Amino acid sequence: MMDMKSYQADHVPDTTPVLRGLTDIIDQVIDLAEAEKISLREVLHTIGDASFAPILLLPALAVATPLSGIPLFSTTMGVLIFLIAGQMLLRRENLWLPRSILRREVRGKLVRDGFNKLYPVARWIDARTERRMRVVARRPLVFIPQLLCLLSGIIMPILEFVPFTSSILGVGVAILALGMLTRDGLLTMIGMIPYGIVGWLITTTVA
Repeated sequence: MMDMKSYQADHVPDTTPVLRGLTDIIDQVIDLAEAEKISLREVLHTIGDASFAPILLLPALAVATPLSGIPLFSTTMGVLIFLIAGQMLLRRENLWLPRSILRREVRGKLVRDGFNKLYPVARWIDARTERRMRVVARRPLVFIPQLLCLLSGIIMPILEFVPFTSSILGVGVAILALGMLTRDGLLTMIGMIPYGIVGWLITTTVA
């Protein structure tokens, strides 16, 4: 039976100022990954943000790295994305995650190498992120990217069998999460582009 103890984070209203960008989050994960092995619980406590969006960024970024090559890794991250996005849609004040997933461990070196590869892209995105078209990143329209993230989590386990698709979806979820975190509606709209790419890849693979 699944252990019902969980990780909790307070929900922050839309008026909360933005505290972090992609590079800040990646820096903290890389620092933590100096250990031989790290667990998801340790990573979440290191981020320690009250908002759901930076927590959603973590599994999305992880899937976008070479870590997605580990068997069932994309499936685990997909489950996390589904749980986090689902609770965002329900507007829960506290985040619940099962302990069975939180105690999963990954070698620190793999995490460092994977997240280091994201750093140049993250720095480029952070330099161009600002509060634009905020209506897209606020209620009620914010439910659209949240729903896309939820659907991404659902289909990631299936996409383990279609090369590159899980990583591309991870990029999409990460951009959507960053758009919600920074209240950048333009970035949120750009985050929908990877879904068209995944659709094309699935169509060509099936055909």
